[in-house]
Amino acid sequence: MNVFRGPTQFSAGPACALTIGNFDGVHRGHRALLKELVDGAKNRGLVSCVMTFEPHPKEFFSPEQAPPRILNLRDKLAALADLGIDRVVVEHFNSAFAKLTPEQFVSEIIVKRLNAKWILIGDDFCYGAKRAGNFASLKAAGEKYGFEVSSIQTIQEGGERISSSALRTALASGDMQLAEKLLGRPYGISGHVIHGQQLGRQLGFPTLNLAVANHLHHRKPATTGIFTAQVLGLSDKPLPAVASLGVRPTVEDEGRVLLETHIFDYNADVYGKIITVELLEKIRDEAKYPDLETLTQAIASDAAHARNYFQKKAYV
Repeated sequence: MNVFRGPTQFSAGPACALTIGNFDGVHRGHRALLKELVDGAKNRGLVSCVMTFEPHPKEFFSPEQAPPRILNLRDKLAALADLGIDRVVVEHFNSAFAKLTPEQFVSEIIVKRLNAKWILIGDDFCYGAKRAGNFASLKAAGEKYGFEVSSIQTIQEGGERISSSALRTALASGDMQLAEKLLGRPYGISGHVIHGQQLGRQLGFPTLNLAVANHLHHRKPATTGIFTAQVLGLSDKPLPAVASLGVRPTVEDEGRVLLETHIFDYNADVYGKIITVELLEKIRDEAKYPDLETLTQAIASDAAHARNYFQKKAYV
């Protein structure tokens, strides 16, 4: 999959089948649209192309009110690659881009830069300044410029629309089973393993640490707490673990968000490696403890809970 960042990196190439959106989560609703895009592109002899945005438009307009990211950019791009997308254009969302009228967006971006011949969008798609463009105006533009436009209906789960908002609600409430249903896979976070304070090792629970959401415009994680987890990328099978995602209230007050993962019965130097931590079940919320002894007891209890989860799973 080819990834292009910003307007200077990409200009009109082979004719493409295009979809446009944030695709935060790449959940089952997104996946249905993207599968149709890939299949439709092959049938039409086109390259499949996704245009997405960095930062998220809501982060640009009102960073303090913007919803938390479900996936970081790396994980979003990996999910798109897994679905067979040929090309992703990561558009830098800034004031100039936000001011493009629907007509300018079509003529300058869709036609001249992306060379789109077929556009597939969701039924709630809007575009251009103040979200003034919609399916009807895009359809009319297609007749003018010579591209086809199609839409796909929203996918539902139990009568409810599968959406990034629904997924954020499930993650915020710690309902990891519902989140997995909406995603079609366990919720995971990937990143480079970084050096920590070695506190976990001192307490008897060494951890692999990932920095999460440290940029101002997406500082808030989609979920927090203590989780039964599994780690991908260090073995040919998932490694059972217990994980903490949050701000470590007992040992620091900087507000830095970390994902700390203790893999059971594992000891290897993996600093700098990219791993994925899948959060399978929420055990409890973060808590601040009066001392390290009480914290150690809590970690031991969480680890026992997670071990029991995997033991039960092995006998199902």
